[in-house]
Amino acid sequence: MTDISKSAIDSLSVAPGGEEAVDERQQAGQDKSIAKRLEKNPESADARLDNALDESMDASDPPASTQPVHSTEPAPSSGYDPEAERKRQR
Repeated sequence: MTDISKSAIDSLSVAPGGEEAVDERQQAGQDKSIAKRLEKNPESADARLDNALDESMDASDPPASTQPVHSTEPAPSSGYDPEAERKRQR
């Protein structure tokens, strides 16, 4: 079995360590105006998209911000028929 030295493992790290400065602008979710817009109107598609983009990493998968929020109704594409459901329940 081969032992890997701690210095070799540390050299593989991509995260800043120790005394290196971290630019706060690079941290996700820093745009307070987006948070305020989202708090004011949680169902705003634009605010949800802006928030998802603000929290995503560059070149990552696109954010899944198209999901319904606070909706209690089934999606129209679900094919749910309230009348058929009532008949089925009887």
